[in-house]
Amino acid sequence: MNPKERASRARKETMGQAQNDRRKANEEAMEPVAEVPEEATEPVAEVPEQAAEPLAEVLGRAARAYTAYLEAEQEVAKAYKENEQQLEEAHKKAEQQAKDAYDEGIRQALSARDEAMEQAGKVRGEMMEQAWKVYATRSAQ
Repeated sequence: MNPKERASRARKETMGQAQNDRRKANEEAMEPVAEVPEEATEPVAEVPEQAAEPLAEVLGRAARAYTAYLEAEQEVAKAYKENEQQLEEAHKKAEQQAKDAYDEGIRQALSARDEAMEQAGKVRGEMMEQAWKVYATRSAQ
């Protein structure tokens, strides 16, 4: 599984967990209270405010963590892309070097062939000349 697929799966799982948590909280809030003591009937303004602060803090941390996660995911994708480009460049360079070596080998082989053909032509010419001299001296006898 590639990093993007893992990230997508993690996001879906996180979102699903968050929805489940919200549902549980709503269900708990909707349950009827069997008995309310008299002490609890007095309104306390600090309790909801205190409860809201940790929730806001948790949500803020979650948002920052998610943002950091997305940034890390982008960095990983960028690193993969850079690595892929470097590998591609190295492959092209190796191909070019192989082609250059092949071309040089062909050039050397053709040069050696041309020299061998030239030398063979000279030897043939010398041998033909010698053969004609032998023929001419034997025919003159």
